[in-house]
Amino acid sequence: MRYLMLVCTDPLAEPYDPAQDNIASWVSEMDSKGIRIIGDRLCGVDRAVTVRKRNSKVIVTDGPFAETREQIAGFDLLECASLEEALEVAAKHPMARFGRIEVRPFWQPE
Repeated sequence: MRYLMLVCTDPLAEPYDPAQDNIASWVSEMDSKGIRIIGDRLCGVDRAVTVRKRNSKVIVTDGPFAETREQIAGFDLLECASLEEALEVAAKHPMARFGRIEVRPFWQPE
């Protein structure tokens, strides 16, 4: 089953320590196991653009949709046997310590 892992900042997490950022080894391990399909960092919210359509009019505004201190910083698409496996993978990501990770299964029609 596929899961989207949203990598988020969190101002309440422990301070970022570059010496403990093992993202390269995490990516290598998950790629070699065939778990990580694709993933990447995102530009900051200062480069975000929100698009809405209301009454047939397209509205484009600068900035993220939500006003929040937490920000989506990146993503990974995972192929895992279960939610439990996806959570184990997420827990190994360095941003589980320095930020937070949201894991969502892809919607599947019933």
